[in-house]
Amino acid sequence: MVKKELKLAYVLAVALLAVGVVCYSVPAKAPERPLRMMYHTVAGRVLFNHQMHLDASGYAVSCRDCHHHPEDGSETRACGSCHKEPEAGKIAATGCYDCHEAEDLKGTKVVKRADAFHAQCINCHKNFGSGPVECSQCHIQ
Repeated sequence: MVKKELKLAYVLAVALLAVGVVCYSVPAKAPERPLRMMYHTVAGRVLFNHQMHLDASGYAVSCRDCHHHPEDGSETRACGSCHKEPEAGKIAATGCYDCHEAEDLKGTKVVKRADAFHAQCINCHKNFGSGPVECSQCHIQ
Protein backbone atom coordinates (compact mmCIF):
# COMPACT_ATOMS: atom_id res chain seq x y z
CA MET A 1 0.00 0.00 0.00
CA VAL A 2 2.83 2.42 0.89
CA LYS A 3 4.66 1.62 -2.37
CA LYS A 4 1.51 2.36 -4.39
CA GLU A 5 1.03 5.70 -2.62
CA LEU A 6 4.69 6.59 -3.15
CA LYS A 7 4.44 5.66 -6.83
CA LEU A 8 1.28 7.79 -7.16
CA ALA A 9 3.06 10.73 -5.49
CA TYR A 10 5.97 10.43 -7.94
CA VAL A 11 3.63 10.27 -10.93
CA LEU A 12 1.73 13.37 -9.71
CA ALA A 13 4.99 15.25 -9.09
CA VAL A 14 6.24 14.49 -12.60
CA ALA A 15 2.86 15.43 -14.13
CA LEU A 16 2.78 18.74 -12.24
CA LEU A 17 6.37 19.45 -13.23
CA ALA A 18 5.49 18.82 -16.89
CA VAL A 19 2.45 21.11 -16.65
CA GLY A 20 4.59 23.80 -15.03
CA VAL A 21 7.25 23.60 -17.75
CA VAL A 22 4.66 23.78 -20.51
CA CYS A 23 2.83 26.72 -18.90
CA TYR A 24 6.08 28.59 -18.32
CA SER A 25 7.34 28.06 -21.86
CA VAL A 26 4.16 29.33 -23.57
CA PRO A 27 4.25 33.14 -23.46
CA ALA A 28 1.08 34.90 -22.43
CA LYS A 29 -0.20 37.44 -24.92
CA ALA A 30 -0.17 40.94 -23.47
CA PRO A 31 -3.43 42.88 -23.76
CA GLU A 32 -3.62 45.49 -26.49
CA ARG A 33 -4.43 48.14 -23.89
CA PRO A 34 -3.58 47.98 -20.21
CA LEU A 35 -6.62 46.77 -18.29
CA ARG A 36 -5.66 48.12 -14.89
CA MET A 37 -2.81 50.28 -13.67
CA MET A 38 -1.56 50.91 -10.15
CA TYR A 39 -0.15 54.37 -9.53
CA HIS A 40 2.02 54.78 -6.44
CA THR A 41 1.58 58.26 -5.00
CA VAL A 42 2.42 60.12 -1.81
CA ALA A 43 -1.27 60.04 -0.83
CA GLY A 44 -1.49 56.28 -1.35
CA ARG A 45 -1.86 53.88 -4.23
CA VAL A 46 -4.48 54.50 -6.92
CA LEU A 47 -5.86 51.60 -8.96
CA PHE A 48 -7.08 52.82 -12.34
CA ASN A 49 -9.33 50.48 -14.30
CA HIS A 50 -9.01 51.20 -18.04
CA GLN A 51 -11.55 48.54 -18.98
CA MET A 52 -14.29 50.09 -16.83
CA HIS A 53 -13.70 53.49 -18.44
CA LEU A 54 -13.72 52.08 -21.99
CA ASP A 55 -16.58 49.56 -21.81
CA ALA A 56 -20.11 50.57 -22.76
CA SER A 57 -21.27 49.03 -19.47
CA GLY A 58 -18.86 51.40 -17.64
CA TYR A 59 -18.19 55.03 -18.53
CA ALA A 60 -17.86 54.43 -22.31
CA VAL A 61 -15.18 57.05 -22.90
CA SER A 62 -12.68 56.90 -25.74
CA CYS A 63 -8.92 56.88 -25.32
CA ARG A 64 -8.71 60.42 -26.67
CA ASP A 65 -11.08 61.71 -23.99
CA CYS A 66 -8.24 61.35 -21.49
CA HIS A 67 -5.14 61.00 -23.65
CA HIS A 68 -5.74 64.31 -25.34
CA HIS A 69 -2.35 64.59 -27.04
CA PRO A 70 -1.38 64.15 -29.75
CA GLU A 71 -4.48 65.20 -31.59
CA ASP A 72 -3.14 64.34 -35.02
CA GLY A 73 -4.39 60.75 -34.81
CA SER A 74 -1.08 59.16 -33.86
CA GLU A 75 -0.72 56.85 -30.88
CA THR A 76 -1.43 58.07 -27.37
CA ARG A 77 1.40 58.34 -24.91
CA ALA A 78 1.61 57.74 -21.19
CA CYS A 79 0.67 60.83 -19.18
CA GLY A 80 4.03 60.83 -17.43
CA SER A 81 5.86 61.23 -20.74
CA CYS A 82 4.69 64.86 -20.87
CA HIS A 83 3.56 65.60 -17.34
CA LYS A 84 6.87 65.13 -15.56
CA GLU A 85 7.50 65.43 -11.84
CA PRO A 86 8.69 67.63 -10.16
CA GLU A 87 9.61 70.20 -12.82
CA ALA A 88 6.08 71.18 -13.80
CA GLY A 89 5.88 74.01 -16.26
CA LYS A 90 9.36 73.54 -17.69
CA ILE A 91 8.66 72.54 -21.26
CA ALA A 92 12.28 71.84 -22.13
CA ALA A 93 12.47 69.21 -19.36
CA THR A 94 9.44 67.30 -20.60
CA GLY A 95 10.56 66.38 -24.10
CA CYS A 96 7.66 68.27 -25.68
CA TYR A 97 9.90 69.28 -28.59
CA ASP A 98 9.91 65.65 -29.71
CA CYS A 99 6.38 66.19 -31.07
CA HIS A 100 5.74 69.95 -30.96
CA GLU A 101 7.38 73.00 -32.53
CA ALA A 102 8.83 75.62 -30.20
CA GLU A 103 6.56 78.40 -31.49
CA ASP A 104 3.48 76.25 -30.82
CA LEU A 105 4.41 75.99 -27.15
CA LYS A 106 5.07 79.65 -26.34
CA GLY A 107 3.17 80.59 -23.23
CA THR A 108 2.19 76.98 -22.54
CA LYS A 109 2.54 75.77 -18.97
CA VAL A 110 2.74 72.04 -18.36
CA VAL A 111 1.15 70.90 -15.11
CA LYS A 112 2.43 68.04 -12.98
CA ARG A 113 0.92 64.62 -13.66
CA ALA A 114 -0.86 64.54 -10.30
CA ASP A 115 -2.47 67.94 -10.97
CA ALA A 116 -3.48 66.84 -14.48
CA PHE A 117 -5.06 63.65 -13.11
CA HIS A 118 -6.89 65.48 -10.34
CA ALA A 119 -8.25 68.17 -12.64
CA GLN A 120 -9.27 65.87 -15.46
CA CYS A 121 -10.53 62.86 -13.50
CA ILE A 122 -12.38 64.65 -10.73
CA ASN A 123 -13.93 67.19 -13.12
CA CYS A 124 -15.09 64.42 -15.45
CA HIS A 125 -16.59 62.46 -12.57
CA LYS A 126 -18.36 65.56 -11.28
CA ASN A 127 -19.65 66.54 -14.73
CA PHE A 128 -21.08 63.10 -15.46
CA GLY A 129 -22.29 62.47 -11.91
CA SER A 130 -20.49 59.14 -11.58
CA GLY A 131 -17.14 57.99 -10.30
CA PRO A 132 -15.16 58.87 -7.20
CA VAL A 133 -14.55 62.51 -6.26
CA GLU A 134 -13.24 62.17 -2.70
CA CYS A 135 -9.55 61.47 -1.96
CA SER A 136 -10.18 58.23 -0.07
CA GLN A 137 -12.31 56.84 -2.91
CA CYS A 138 -9.24 56.59 -5.19
CA HIS A 139 -6.25 56.69 -2.86
CA ILE A 140 -5.83 53.51 -0.85
CA GLN A 141 -3.09 52.74 1.67
